[in-house]
Amino acid sequence: MPELPDPFSEPFGTIFAPSVATATNMGQGYDYQGVTPLAELRLHPGAHALHYGSTCFEGLKAHRQQDGSVAIFRLADHVARFAQSAETLRLPFPEEEVVRQMIIDSVSANLGHTPQSPGSLYIRPTLLGIEANIGAAAAPSKHALLYILNSPVGDYFAGGVRPLTLLVQTELPRTTPQFGKVKSGANYVMALGPTLEAKADHAADQVLFAPGGDITETGAANFFMIDDQRIITRNLDDSFLHGITRESVLTIAGELGYAVEERELSLEEVKAWCPDGEIFLSGTAAVVAPVGKLIVDGETVRVGDGQPGENTLRVRQVLTDIQVGAEADSHSWLLSVSG
Repeated sequence: MPELPDPFSEPFGTIFAPSVATATNMGQGYDYQGVTPLAELRLHPGAHALHYGSTCFEGLKAHRQQDGSVAIFRLADHVARFAQSAETLRLPFPEEEVVRQMIIDSVSANLGHTPQSPGSLYIRPTLLGIEANIGAAAAPSKHALLYILNSPVGDYFAGGVRPLTLLVQTELPRTTPQFGKVKSGANYVMALGPTLEAKADHAADQVLFAPGGDITETGAANFFMIDDQRIITRNLDDSFLHGITRESVLTIAGELGYAVEERELSLEEVKAWCPDGEIFLSGTAAVVAPVGKLIVDGETVRVGDGQPGENTLRVRQVLTDIQVGAEADSHSWLLSVSG
């Protein structure tokens, strides 16, 4: 087995496991080629994805269990969301069972590269429209390539579990509304410029997009407020990502006795919450990440005492305990994978 760099010493998503599962559709249905060594792709320069953005992806994780085995977290839910993204982009999608098996096969082939907690094996299924047709701006790609990439990872945010700084953006939306819940490059790239500017100008970790004062999400994670009694997050619509981790957090919080509120959130309410409440972000990569301060119109607003709150850490601990098999998986979220 090839030696890979330590995922805790390299940036998230920059190390790749040596095996990849691949399937192609040249107009006659998908041909799954099985698991092969990771190699560079060969694409025609006229491939639809390169010109018209017909590409989407998914992000999920496999976790090393306390007994040494490996299990994938919420596989079926991620595949269902992947299928929805493909449908929005009018890309041909295999039977969901085929995609699930491809993910299982890729993880099985890369079991030895799954780090111990708090690391994990990040799984990136990717779908590309590969039909060579630069005249097809108003037509879908009939040909597609699906592959499952695996990346041993540590913490998404450098420094591990620490209080993050969010710059609140009240003028720009995070993305276009019809792409808000689709995991595609066209969705994420719109947040890139504002996020880079926030990091350079304010040393912020992420941007919280609140166009017109309406809270949605950050560039890469869903937004939560929590205190001793309740947990609050923006209700779902098509303008932002429907996080699987978000759903997991709400389920766990409800079981822990918190009152769950999914509704519209104004920036003024969030600012009023900050002195005594807690704020965190959630996502597959970020897991549960505490927020220590907001920057609003040049003003710094501290969240609580500026440190990770006990309610945030409580929810995070239960979630991560379920993921690694230290807590009972009462919702059957884990699927064990063997070599």
